[in-house]
Amino acid sequence: MGVVEEIRDRLEAAFAPEELEVMDESEQHRGHGGWREGGETHFRVRMRAGAMAAKTRLERHRAVNAALGKDLIGRIHALALDVDG
Repeated sequence: MGVVEEIRDRLEAAFAPEELEVMDESEQHRGHGGWREGGETHFRVRMRAGAMAAKTRLERHRAVNAALGKDLIGRIHALALDVDG
């Protein structure tokens, strides 16, 4: 399973989002810090989930990081989040 699928699976399980888009933007960062051959280093997540409605922006980011887990977070270099309730 690729990292995009792992991110999607974990976020769907944790938040049951109404909208979820996970994009691998690694190729756009070729030659930059953290990039490696084969990609799967830089990601963008756009998610709309009712579970996030009452949370602040910082709480949303912390909740996403917790849902993804240290094992997955440790394998990626960059994660851009657009998360709303």
